[in-house]
Amino acid sequence: MTTQPIRIAIADDQALVRAGFRLMLEAQPDMTVVGEAANGAEAVALVRRLSPDLILMDIRMPEMDGLEATRRLTADGAGYGAGCRVVVLTTFDLDEYVYGALRAGASGFLLKDISPEQLVAAIRMVMAGDGLLAPSITRRLIERFSRAAGRLPDAPGQLAALTPRELEVLRLVARGLSNAEIAQALVLAEATVKTHLAHILPKLGLRDRVQAVVFAYESGLVQPASE
Repeated sequence: MTTQPIRIAIADDQALVRAGFRLMLEAQPDMTVVGEAANGAEAVALVRRLSPDLILMDIRMPEMDGLEATRRLTADGAGYGAGCRVVVLTTFDLDEYVYGALRAGASGFLLKDISPEQLVAAIRMVMAGDGLLAPSITRRLIERFSRAAGRLPDAPGQLAALTPRELEVLRLVARGLSNAEIAQALVLAEATVKTHLAHILPKLGLRDRVQAVVFAYESGLVQPASE
């Protein structure tokens, strides 16, 4: 049985950066680059036209930045661009725009100095829906910016829908633990952890693990720098 390659788009205002990422990705047998964009407006149009599986999205671009482009794509719902996962690219590991992108619906973020091996592994992780990109960096960024984000008004009611075990799993997800690490901490099978996550996300109206982490901090379930 032949598996279709992951269809990837690249949005960055620097042609050399786009070329570098394309070279890395097209060396992989399970990945293909279907298009490039030099700004956010081009990125939105490209995704709506070609429906890639994933787009690597730079933040700081002319005409329309990556944050606004991410918002527009994630707002598409079942329309154009739906189903395309957005992975944000940033030069800085504590860039407030990245937190905004995560809140806007990005599936994760990468630093631009990532190695080819890390880039490929990260894309596969996002497409598999298993694992959070750069958990220590993501957690640090969320801890910093969630302080000013305020609490979500509907969070207590949403959290009440979770079982005690699901709350435990969500807390550990928010701290950056992998499924295997959560399983070890709670003395569960890894498959059981995946099942809990499969229940948690729809109960909270979330798409993926990254949104679960953002929700956990913004709801107050996990306190910034609490541990």
